[in-house]
Amino acid sequence: MIQLICRDEQYQDVGRGVRNVCEERIMYQKIVVALDGSESSRWALYEALQFAQLTQARLHAVYVVHPWCASRYAGYFNPDQLRDVLREDGRLALDEARRAMAERGVPGDTEIEETESAADDIPHCLARCVQRQGAGLVVMGTQGRHGIGRLLQGSVAETFLRGAHVPVLLVRCPRDQDEIPEGL
Repeated sequence: MIQLICRDEQYQDVGRGVRNVCEERIMYQKIVVALDGSESSRWALYEALQFAQLTQARLHAVYVVHPWCASRYAGYFNPDQLRDVLREDGRLALDEARRAMAERGVPGDTEIEETESAADDIPHCLARCVQRQGAGLVVMGTQGRHGIGRLLQGSVAETFLRGAHVPVLLVRCPRDQDEIPEGL
């Protein structure tokens, strides 16, 4: 097994010379992976699992529900039904993440987050989750849902990256679907 290690080098004076004292610590102890049910986020899950295995990190998979994104169209649908559908999509994506973690022996947990208001958005909700989890790395896909969601919300990855306070690994979905590993 390969292990990524961060080395903090310090030097001590030991009388006749200087000795290098190296403290080793695991690079990432907690990794957050953002899921949205898209192929790109499934690929991000795969990469997050790889990093978690390499660093022996704990993985936290999160799905953010933003029922407010279509609030201006509220007269055309039932907002409670929309919230239920979005939460069900999240449950399915997180079930897949839990299965993948169990199959690979990666410790972790999952959660569905929900934006707080129409003024809130997915990137800011995700940032609060990352801070609360104390994550050292965030993994997310670059091409999530398309269509009206993209029109209303813009790129979640771009917005999140601009304000990120931790390293972010952006994962592009391969053009050739044959590149996606089995079981993903």
